[in-house]
Amino acid sequence: MDYFGFEGKTVVITGAASGMGEAAAKMLIDLGAKVHAVGRNKPIQLPVEKTYYADLGDKDAIDQLLTELPDSIDALFACQGMAQTKDNHLRVQLVNFLGVKYLVEALAPRVADNGSITIISSNGGFGWQEHYEISKEVIDCGTWEKTVAWYEAHPDELKDAYRFTKRCLNTYVQYKVFDPLYIDRKIRLNVICPGNTITALTDEFNRNTSPSGDAEEGRKKIEALFQKRWNGRWASAEEMGYPLVAIGSKMFSYMSGQVIFFDYGLTSVWAIEELEGIKDHFTPR
Repeated sequence: MDYFGFEGKTVVITGAASGMGEAAAKMLIDLGAKVHAVGRNKPIQLPVEKTYYADLGDKDAIDQLLTELPDSIDALFACQGMAQTKDNHLRVQLVNFLGVKYLVEALAPRVADNGSITIISSNGGFGWQEHYEISKEVIDCGTWEKTVAWYEAHPDELKDAYRFTKRCLNTYVQYKVFDPLYIDRKIRLNVICPGNTITALTDEFNRNTSPSGDAEEGRKKIEALFQKRWNGRWASAEEMGYPLVAIGSKMFSYMSGQVIFFDYGLTSVWAIEELEGIKDHFTPR
């Protein structure tokens, strides 16, 4: 039985060339969806309906992509993202948040009634509620140009660029769930927040975490920060593809506006630490 409801449906998925997006795209194909897959420059090696390539941190490139994507979509999965380095803070904002917001809002009118939009964030966005007001400022900028101007006027807010984008994504889903753009046609809007997952970005995250740029040193530091708290392990890309696809399917037809963490309970540890007065989750214990 087609419990997921993807048989013959038109699906658009970004970030489909690797990692979680690729894993989800494979599952969607297996479930009978007509998958329109978007990547940046790495070839998409999947038997999809159609492939597209665009820089999703560039407004003009997104506008061109919008002229090529289907006029009618049943489900949209926004999976693009990039790691933070020492000098790409603005670029991270454009790819990880503003590009997502811009694409999602532009495509929402094409999403079918009772359709779904599912976004990948990160457990790096934990505690987004404490940063609600500043995230809402970014969301309320409205246009691409006004948002970029806000970023340029607030350089201090971008120092922790990656986590800032994830807090903005988490805020967006709950802040906008009843926006007429979505609720008037019962389009579900949800976000998943993966924990440490092995993807094409893993080595880059590891190198950027190390003061010396050594990937192995960075890996050990990340594991000390995020996994020793629960005697944990890295997730596979498929382990994030599973919930992404499920949440965007009819199996979750009455769920919207949710920020869901998939990190084997790590954020539960952080929540308990906060209740016990421990605020710094990024110090090894």
